Amino acid sequence: MSLVMWRVGVKYRLYPKIRERDVHTTPTPRLGGVAMFTGVLAALFIASRIPFFHLVFADEKQIIAVLLSATLIVVIGVLDDFFDLDWSTKLIGQVLAAGLLAWLGGLQIDSLPIGGVTVGSTWASLALTLFTVVAVMNMVNFIDGLDGLVAGVGVIANGTFYLYSYMLIRIVDQTNYFNLASLISAITLGACLGFLPLNWHPAKLFMGDAGALLVGLLMSISAISVTGSIDPIQLLGNRAQFAPAFLPLLLPFAILIVPLLDFSLAVVRRLAAGKSPFSADRKHLHHRLLDMGHTRFHATLIFYAWTAVISVGSLLFFVARPFWWAWVFIGGGLLLCAAATLAPLSHRKRREYEVQSKPVATTTTEIAVLDPLDKATNATPVQERHA
Repeated sequence: MSLVMWRVGVKYRLYPKIRERDVHTTPTPRLGGVAMFTGVLAALFIASRIPFFHLVFADEKQIIAVLLSATLIVVIGVLDDFFDLDWSTKLIGQVLAAGLLAWLGGLQIDSLPIGGVTVGSTWASLALTLFTVVAVMNMVNFIDGLDGLVAGVGVIANGTFYLYSYMLIRIVDQTNYFNLASLISAITLGACLGFLPLNWHPAKLFMGDAGALLVGLLMSISAISVTGSIDPIQLLGNRAQFAPAFLPLLLPFAILIVPLLDFSLAVVRRLAAGKSPFSADRKHLHHRLLDMGHTRFHATLIFYAWTAVISVGSLLFFVARPFWWAWVFIGGGLLLCAAATLAPLSHRKRREYEVQSKPVATTTTEIAVLDPLDKATNATPVQERHA
């Protein structure tokens, strides 16, 4: 479907004008979100016809709520991609989509596995659900700035969460193999995989806000449905299952650690400047990686690495015995990721030292010929951002 949307977008020039904050110079279709949404609909329809998934579709209100909220968020995203909606309009649409999940589908954060206590009241549960869904959607949307970034992170994150939700349901109910969380995770994983080839650098198709918000919405649905399908007391009753009881709360944030960090820094930065937290700028983490000297390809791989280390490491707390193996994996992985992230700074320091060690030029001609630092500065590649 991504290929079809790309061809349609190119043939009929269905792409918005390049905005002032955009850096890419070639107009590119942003219909990837529509293609992903079509794939999600097809997957849900096929799954509904397979008896293996009958328990997932037993609650029709949940499925209807998922479809309606996904449709609403894709419509909002497409309108924003073409007409650049005001941030308040987008926020209202996101809250309405989250409200459909909570009120119509009953998909709410009913309990938190902290001491076996539940959320204090219905209103507290609703507020926490709305906040979580809107926050996750914006976290994912905020990192959508490099070719293949959101799709690749989505593959890693949803693959990890699928494995976790599948193993968890086997602990809670040994007669069942699937639930809403694992199904949505698998579908989101497939949508990201199907879109990634056309979004890989150089991208022929962008997912736009429609795709990024859709991925965030589906990931939040998976996480919230897990909290409603387990009993913390049941897991905490067995000391061996103490870690799994906390993972439904921690894992969704762990697999989104990079988007969460970018989102938090952006909100603080913009509020400190007296701007809306949803206003656009060019100071996201992927921009900073590019400014450090990373290529777009290397910056994308670094995001993948950080996500993989945190995601897989968190999952190891669920499967590894003893637990310290998980800490070793996370610690070693984070050190390697940090070294790869900071590598251009070391290279720049070496260049500066080499230049400063050379004899000082005395004439204008010598300066122009002999000053490789200026030449290196002038040769710095222009950074690009694909929305």
